Amino acid sequence: MTSTDHDIKVLNTLIETTIDSAEGYGEAAKDAGNTRYAASFQQRAAERRQLAHRLQQQVSSLGGKPEDDGSVLAKAHRMFVELRAKMSSRDDTAIVDEVERGEDHIKAKYEHALEDNDVTAGTRSLINEAYATVKSGHDQMRDLKHALHGSTH
Repeated sequence: MTSTDHDIKVLNTLIETTIDSAEGYGEAAKDAGNTRYAASFQQRAAERRQLAHRLQQQVSSLGGKPEDDGSVLAKAHRMFVELRAKMSSRDDTAIVDEVERGEDHIKAKYEHALEDNDVTAGTRSLINEAYATVKSGHDQMRDLKHALHGSTH
């Protein structure tokens, strides 16, 4: 496998996860009772879509076929979330908990990619840039979760 092939594989995994994240924020925005949270979720969804697009451009420039869909697992998860939403009235705390769980997942995926010593410098630089955005979203949701649960750790 060439380093270009490896970069494409790593980037496509991140694209899939980032699309999942954008979709998750979109669902959370629809479910949120608090309009301030909904606006924040919509903003993050747009940001994640933009991030996925930048990663897709890199894959194309490397000569690869960019991933353009989320993961099968995420689709199953979204169906479960939608089903659960229909069965019970979801409160904002439950929604934020769910979003924060997703943020832990995407942050871990990006950290894993950054630990990959086989990606080229250009790709690592893009992943690092993208990670800054992901970490900011993660930290915002973590802080919001702690605030809603009234804890400080």
